[in-house]
Amino acid sequence: MTDDTSQERQDAAELDSSDRRPVAIGVSFRRGGKIYYFEPNTVEVELGDYVLVHTEKGVDIAVVVKLVLDLAEIASEGPLKPVVRKASAADVEYEQQLREREKAAMRTCERKIAEYGLPMKLIDADYTFDRKCLVFFFSSDGRVDFRELVRDLAKVFKTRIELRQIGVRDEAKMLGGLGSCGRPLCCQTFLRGFDPVGIKVAKDQGLSLNPTKISGVCDRLMCCLRYEQELYQELRSQMPSEGELVTTPQGQGEVVELHVLAGEVVVRIDDGTRVTVAASQLKQQRPSRKGTARH
Repeated sequence: MTDDTSQERQDAAELDSSDRRPVAIGVSFRRGGKIYYFEPNTVEVELGDYVLVHTEKGVDIAVVVKLVLDLAEIASEGPLKPVVRKASAADVEYEQQLREREKAAMRTCERKIAEYGLPMKLIDADYTFDRKCLVFFFSSDGRVDFRELVRDLAKVFKTRIELRQIGVRDEAKMLGGLGSCGRPLCCQTFLRGFDPVGIKVAKDQGLSLNPTKISGVCDRLMCCLRYEQELYQELRSQMPSEGELVTTPQGQGEVVELHVLAGEVVVRIDDGTRVTVAASQLKQQRPSRKGTARH
């Protein structure tokens, strides 16, 4: 009886939690994976719904990617702006029409860039939903004085114009493509932001330091190198470092190579032979011939 009552209470609690209205929603705009939070404002939405929200550039359309049940989760976000309303089917269709307008705007802007002879590569264009702002994204090797271009474009499109210079990673995110794994780029499909990836990550994983093998289409170190880094660090902490002197079932020698995922080390025995041994089989460790062992 007690077990049944306890289970019923648990089921009721789960049901109550699932029925709770979100106190905030997280949305993502077309131009990136970063999540922005808004107050639902009595608007009932579900994951995947489109909503209209106020941004610094005007009213824009976004997709709901997160439902927040406790404001403590986003306490650092500060006051939240309310959602304007849920997007209708007509709104979504209008959004598709804006995409066609952006393509035409791109062609116009490219002609203007050529006329002014500016050293910039136009990447994409983005209208806000209310068409009060048109943003052009571009890349360049250095700073570009585009003030005359902005004034010219404002006369053509009769709206506020912004030119935003982006880096190579953001360029890859916008243009998309396939990674060396054959799958769509992580940055365009699910990554919400770019975490720094240093060469030490590749060294820790024993990867070739050949840039062509560890770089993405953006010519920067691949974001996916970070996915297993924590596991590699944990496993390496349980293994000797290269250069340490150890005792194996075959005799004493120096660690010359690590197979981290396999949990194995390659040891050069004192007689010159090399043996591969499970890290768990190492009997003991003693100071490295090179001095203090690395940890």
